[in-house]
Amino acid sequence: MPSSQSYAATIAGGGLGGLTTALSLRQRGLRTTVLEQAAQLGEVGAGIQTAPNASRILMGLGLRTRLEAIRTEPLDQVRRRWQDGSIIAQLPLGDRVKREYNAPYWHYHRADLHRVLLDACLDPDGPGPVVEVHTDAKVVDIDRTDPARPVAITADGRRFAGDVLVGADGIRSSVRDAMGLPDTLVFSGEMAYRALIPGDKIAADPATRFLLDRFHSTIWYGPDRHLVHYMIRGGEFLNVVAIVPNTLDVSTTWTAPATADELVDAFPGWDDRVAAMLSKAEGDASSWALFRRRRDPVWVDGHVALLGDACHAMLPYQAQGASQAMEDAAVLAEELGAVTRDGIAGALTRYVSRRAKHAGMVQDASLENMRFYHLPDGPEQEERDRKLRSFNGESDVSYDWLWSGTPLNDPDLESFSYPFVR
Repeated sequence: MPSSQSYAATIAGGGLGGLTTALSLRQRGLRTTVLEQAAQLGEVGAGIQTAPNASRILMGLGLRTRLEAIRTEPLDQVRRRWQDGSIIAQLPLGDRVKREYNAPYWHYHRADLHRVLLDACLDPDGPGPVVEVHTDAKVVDIDRTDPARPVAITADGRRFAGDVLVGADGIRSSVRDAMGLPDTLVFSGEMAYRALIPGDKIAADPATRFLLDRFHSTIWYGPDRHLVHYMIRGGEFLNVVAIVPNTLDVSTTWTAPATADELVDAFPGWDDRVAAMLSKAEGDASSWALFRRRRDPVWVDGHVALLGDACHAMLPYQAQGASQAMEDAAVLAEELGAVTRDGIAGALTRYVSRRAKHAGMVQDASLENMRFYHLPDGPEQEERDRKLRSFNGESDVSYDWLWSGTPLNDPDLESFSYPFVR
């Protein structure tokens, strides 16, 4: 493999996608700088799911032991009806997923997963050059006077030159804007309430105590809305994502604080256990207008490339947004790690050719699931519920397609050297 240590990459965005990219590039020998707009590097207080396709990427970065220390493992996926909470299906996760996909389905607090990635980027004993991280460094423009040395310019005027610039700066990507690419954002008409509910409050209420008996990933389906919840930090918190028709004024804001009363009021007529759960939400609950990007294969211009939500933001109905960004990171690092400076443009072209169609299919499936999840009661809903009783997937893509294998050409992944189920 040609040495890549002679060139450097700049990454705009220090979220999960940006740090996975930085760590992946570091382990391929690139000198990497991360520019994060926030004054402190971290993640919001919320949960995140990593399906086997993302877990496999993280294992391949050597993070298994650290992830096992922070993960909560759901043993089942439970699918419930909105009015009475009756179980549509209870499908095994846990050992079944590890046995069939050789990688786990785990839940985390986002901040914990972010910390594991950041620590690995900064670990002086890790492989490759230590990642350089700058906070309070929002990229607002790119100087491409020298097309082979794009310069990221931050809001306070600092300039960071590199041989390649990666825009991992989210759904409202400034790097994307600076590239002059078309605006592909589309508003879904829906919003998500997000909340962390203390596990001790769940345990103290006979109506909700059952959620601690056996850890599940639960989805409630109802007309025009649905509810997802699962435990994180071993039961310390119940993570809740509640998706409902939007009430935010998206012309002025796309996120706002929320109260427990708002969450309860958003699910009128639902099973009493839903209100019992949501009424326990505390002060950091929030609402988020849900946007997506239209499927678009243009992610690269010269030595500047996009990654994750900056190029393929998707609705959360496949729980794959961060997972697809992690797959992007692994493929991008594989391509860049195999070339010298003169080969960067070709490597970026190959990155897009390997990722755009796949991520686009997940975008499309996530959009289809918005309708699929929110059907009114009736014959179409009854047919949907029959489909949900299988473990094949939900609408347009199967779990086998989504979770199997690896996007990488290199078969020597760490995850395969110590199987989960023997």
